[in-house]
Amino acid sequence: MSVRTPVLALGILAAAIAIPAPATDAPASLQKELLASTQALVDGLPTGDKAAWQRLLTDDAVLVDEFGRIAHKADTIDSLHAFPPGFAGSIQLRDPHVTLYGDTALLQVEEYEQETVFGQKLVVRYESLWTYVKQADSWKLAGYADSTLPTEPPKLTVANVHPDDYVGAYRYSPTRAWTVVNKGGVVSYTTHAGGTPNVLQPIAHDVFMGSDDERNLLIFHRGADGKVDALIERRKFNDLKLTKDKASSAG
Repeated sequence: MSVRTPVLALGILAAAIAIPAPATDAPASLQKELLASTQALVDGLPTGDKAAWQRLLTDDAVLVDEFGRIAHKADTIDSLHAFPPGFAGSIQLRDPHVTLYGDTALLQVEEYEQETVFGQKLVVRYESLWTYVKQADSWKLAGYADSTLPTEPPKLTVANVHPDDYVGAYRYSPTRAWTVVNKGGVVSYTTHAGGTPNVLQPIAHDVFMGSDDERNLLIFHRGADGKVDALIERRKFNDLKLTKDKASSAG
């Protein structure tokens, strides 16, 4: 046998080892185990119980919260403290999906958080991804990230809102404009002809919140003459300014 044969065989073996494990649906038993682990972790948040976090996190775990803040095992555990008097909360895990990649499992799940702040009820929903890895026959959390799901906010009664002031076309390029209309006192806009109307909910004078998934703020700007001359969409900490066409209805 030539010297090249074992070298070739080793090369084929290395290539086979490097092939990623195909994705498969996790067995029910693993899904149940990961859900139980995840529930133990979130149950420890309002109580400040550090035991589950100490036991279930890998030493190099990376956790990214809904605000983009990055934490690791030591600082996460150090940050856990029981809620102060007057505060209470719980998280329910909903609609879980677990995908298995060899010794890595991804748990996609909605976190339905209910919080009470001195008698006031708050509900926040998150879509989260929990990455578990198998270490010494145990499943440990190696990574976590979540995003807040926009939900219908409470409606506010705002005085001195004059819907006709906002009617018109607002342009951010020569060929792109949004059309704002007033239908029965309800202000909405479309981004193109035939588009789905985005209903604007007033939250302050000349300030609205969109009804779409992003729930952006829409701010109508007034010029020195007191008339609306621009629309500002505040999204993801940035402002997109649209200038009102002069031919639009005055307001």
